[in-house]
Amino acid sequence: MRPRGVRNLLLLASSLLFVGLSAVPQGFSPSLRSWSGAPCRLSRAESERRCRAPGQPPGGALCHGRGHCECGVCICHVTQPGTYFGPLCECHEWVCQTYDGNTCAGTCHCGRCKCDDSDGNGLVYGKFCECDDRECIDDETEEICGGHGKCYCGNCYCEAGWHGDKCEFQCDITPWESKRRCTSPDGQICSNRGTCVCGECSCHDVDPTGDWGDIHGDTCECDERDCRPVYDRYSDDFCSGHGQCNCGRCDCKAGWYGKKCEHPRSCPLSAEESSRKCQGTSELPCSGRGKCECGKCTCYPPGDSRVYGKTCECDDRRCEDLEGVVCAGHGTCSCGRCVCERGWFGAHCQHPRKCNMTEEQSRSLCESADGILCSGKGSCHCGKCICSAEEWYISGEFCDCDDRDCDKHDGLICTGNGICSCGNCECWDGWNGNACEIWLGTEYP
Repeated sequence: MRPRGVRNLLLLASSLLFVGLSAVPQGFSPSLRSWSGAPCRLSRAESERRCRAPGQPPGGALCHGRGHCECGVCICHVTQPGTYFGPLCECHEWVCQTYDGNTCAGTCHCGRCKCDDSDGNGLVYGKFCECDDRECIDDETEEICGGHGKCYCGNCYCEAGWHGDKCEFQCDITPWESKRRCTSPDGQICSNRGTCVCGECSCHDVDPTGDWGDIHGDTCECDERDCRPVYDRYSDDFCSGHGQCNCGRCDCKAGWYGKKCEHPRSCPLSAEESSRKCQGTSELPCSGRGKCECGKCTCYPPGDSRVYGKTCECDDRRCEDLEGVVCAGHGTCSCGRCVCERGWFGAHCQHPRKCNMTEEQSRSLCESADGILCSGKGSCHCGKCICSAEEWYISGEFCDCDDRDCDKHDGLICTGNGICSCGNCECWDGWNGNACEIWLGTEYP
């Protein structure tokens, strides 16, 4: 029979052991060693099998190439706090990427968003779980888009004859009659500048300051933007300030002529000669960044020294990112192109030539959700995708975006006043509109 003190000591030790084990996370598998420094009780083959990702053949990388295997347990190589983690070192980065200022609308797991699918219907999805198709469910019928349309990323696209946020309203005219009423003289529905709802056009008005906006008319046939030599908000001049805009056409004052009243009759050059001198090697007069008068360019915005050249061919804004950093801080800008410092390359000098990653580590960061390297449209360097230069319009973190989807004005993507980011224009400060064509900033001197 043990003394009372010994029994109490054993009870205390058992309690502490139980509490300690209950605090161990689920799925934790302790090392199969009897004590520290003792030989492993697993065979080498079994130890390596436990450290290898499911489906990988014998001889494949252990711990995803990011750690070493110790008796069936991965010990991750941690050069920075939290760089690699997970039972098989499969996770990279603790924090998910951000979308619209918020980090992952679902649960951030292993550096990727895991969307809430408690109902099992998969209505919440997207790289950042930003799409919630539950917003398309009609409150009365409890059907998606009332059963009269399809939902994409929380927005209803209605079948012919139905309209409303959730396709809850039916037109009192036939789809054929609705289409006929919305057809413009050029044969387009709402002149391709609006949406037809039950026979009436709702124009895509891009001017938030106008009484009726720059796009108007029964079939959105009038586009006042066509009266501007450069669509801007530095001035409110239509027709170069030398005429009256009537439904997108300029009626010039005496002494001026041209499609936008840009050419003075006193100029010894013809309108064609003037335009040709202003065009230079560009497809547009003044490279689409300035005003041409009698063969000479005035670059826009006035007072902005970043746009310059005889034909406004140099735009140093192209060297900046959205935060205004020039050439990622690793180069200088020359006529809109980055000249990189030694050790850096890329359109914005964003890629280091020297890489401290193994090829396997680099490739793992370049694979998109479907497991394809850079979406099959680029190469991987140091964990970053470099998209094919032959297809200028391919962009995005995984080369999964098409910049041709970005809006244009006067032939320029984002009107030259912003950056095309995955099919959407990200405008520089002071600019607005789908194509960054509206100036809402302060007046230029």
